[in-house]
Amino acid sequence: MSEPEISVVLPCFNEREAVGPLSAELHAVLLRSGRSFEIVFVDDCSSDGTREVLAELRLKYAELRVVEHALNCGESAAQATGFRYASGAIVITMDSDGQNDPADIPLFLAALGAGGFDCVSGVRRTREDDWLRRISSKIANRFRSALTGAGVTDAGCTYRALRRHALREVPVFNGMHRFLPTLLRAQGFSIGEIEVHHRPRSTGQSKYGVGNRLWRGVLDCLGVRWYLARAVAGRRTNHG
Repeated sequence: MSEPEISVVLPCFNEREAVGPLSAELHAVLLRSGRSFEIVFVDDCSSDGTREVLAELRLKYAELRVVEHALNCGESAAQATGFRYASGAIVITMDSDGQNDPADIPLFLAALGAGGFDCVSGVRRTREDDWLRRISSKIANRFRSALTGAGVTDAGCTYRALRRHALREVPVFNGMHRFLPTLLRAQGFSIGEIEVHHRPRSTGQSKYGVGNRLWRGVLDCLGVRWYLARAVAGRRTNHG
């Protein structure tokens, strides 16, 4: 069996009600793209029946794959696991809660090709979150940019399209998913941005809040700043 052109990687934790509708949307959008694809859910030890729902979806969609964590390891670890299992030359990352709109995938693919980028990162046009999360996200983005010089407009948006070869040397740590464009740029890869839709959460509960993001985010920024100061430049290689 030949490798797919596109791999969609979706870290997943307790999203039993969201994964079914999202899988249907993704399948329809990717079929219309005319490219071969796979949908890779990485279940981060869900306890609400998400695994059982994903097992049923595997029977419905031949392109759907499920990777299961034995322990709850967090979004960064789940995303890194998805990168290891992804087979496509293009990897698309998105959340499993349904707030990212699969209809934006063609925009990512067009930007990736037209701009010659190695990574295209989403910028949420309108945040469909409560006011506290919107404000905390805005402060966090400004703090990250000031401390790391990242120049990434919306680091909290994990809806991205990347070339798989660019992911080979990405350091994995808790919080990596928020700094991925910054880490890739430090290795010499090109980064672009596009505006994307952000939909209201219709099921489940958010796993993040100000309490579990603030101080961890500060420590992550300090760690990334340390890494950027010592990263080996020019690690990008050409691939024929």
